[in-house]
Amino acid sequence: MKKRFLIPTIIFIFVFLASAIGYFWWNENNSSVSDSKEVAYITIPKGKSASWIGQKLYDEGLIKSQLAFKIYVQFFGKQKNINAGQFKLSPNMSLQEVIETLQGGPLELWITIPEGKRREEIVEIFIDSLEKTEDKAVIFRQEFLDLSKDKEGFLFPDTYLFPPEATASQVINKLTQTFDNKTQDLEDSISKTDYTLNQLITMASIVERETKTDAERPIVAGILWKRLETPGWYLQADATLQYAVANLKLKTQNAKVDNWWPILTKDDLEVDSPYNSYKYKSLPPTPIANPGLSSIKAVFNPQESDYWFYIHDSQGIIHYAKTLSEHNANVRKYLGK
Repeated sequence: MKKRFLIPTIIFIFVFLASAIGYFWWNENNSSVSDSKEVAYITIPKGKSASWIGQKLYDEGLIKSQLAFKIYVQFFGKQKNINAGQFKLSPNMSLQEVIETLQGGPLELWITIPEGKRREEIVEIFIDSLEKTEDKAVIFRQEFLDLSKDKEGFLFPDTYLFPPEATASQVINKLTQTFDNKTQDLEDSISKTDYTLNQLITMASIVERETKTDAERPIVAGILWKRLETPGWYLQADATLQYAVANLKLKTQNAKVDNWWPILTKDDLEVDSPYNSYKYKSLPPTPIANPGLSSIKAVFNPQESDYWFYIHDSQGIIHYAKTLSEHNANVRKYLGK
């Protein structure tokens, strides 16, 4: 009889002690680190794990236990609700208060601008990321497009932190300042060329749109410079014509264009625009997109080759050719045309 009750009693005592220990452990680690009202600004990058965030908070003296943080967010499914961005925290906050703050709206938001976007595409990224709605979106879009008319090519693609209330002017200033900072090492190289900064960035924007990998960019830059500087040759870069076609649609439709980089047709080759590098020999008058640093550097350091032509197949793999006949063979082989 005694043995029959002994095991349940032991189990009960074990569960009771474990629960008590767990209760006191949780209460201890959920409590604030101190009574200090000192403020700490913590930045959470996109895609970081609960372990990384917990360790960051622990290292900054904002929570008592990285393990308690990880257990809590994973057990209650809170990790997916933690936002990336900058947050205002304090050591006098409990663990739950810290987590609730991370689930709320950050002081600043992470916003990524990919390479090769037009300014019209960039403004939509900001409108979506800053959650501008209705009238605010209309005002922000118009201000951005008005203020960035001569900034195409100089709105540097990168990952930024912006407060939700950021204005179009603040956004443009930050992007152009980043361009200046990223390219300041190239100032001596600019002075040694026969081209203006606008022309160099125009070529970089074409290289950005015409390539898919860093390895391709110096080679394609070399091909394009060679075409530009050889009598009788035209750039014949599809990206410039895509830019021209989209501009034409914007004027005729007087509305947002859904596809800023459309598939080209034979009729498009006749578009009368200085951006049509099939029809006009010189560089376009302005950049056609905003290039990344890799494309900019490729323009300053092009790779010499015997190639004059290139295409990308359906898998995005580039194929070069030395002659027009080789190029046409590549088109038939890889594009079926």
